[in-house]
Amino acid sequence: MIKACILLYIDPGSGSYLIQVIIAAILGALFYFKNLWWKIKAFFWKPKKEDAEGEDIAK
Repeated sequence: MIKACILLYIDPGSGSYLIQVIIAAILGALFYFKNLWWKIKAFFWKPKKEDAEGEDIAK
């Protein structure tokens, strides 16, 4: 039982690195899926005739 407690210890340096890796993986996955969504949306979306002529949409 004592050996199990020793193996569960994570020092502060390793713990903060582990948190950093987890956050980076989550943000990387979000960025990947956001870009994938934009590519899919751009494939199916066709600009209106006014947009193609270069008119300003935000008036």
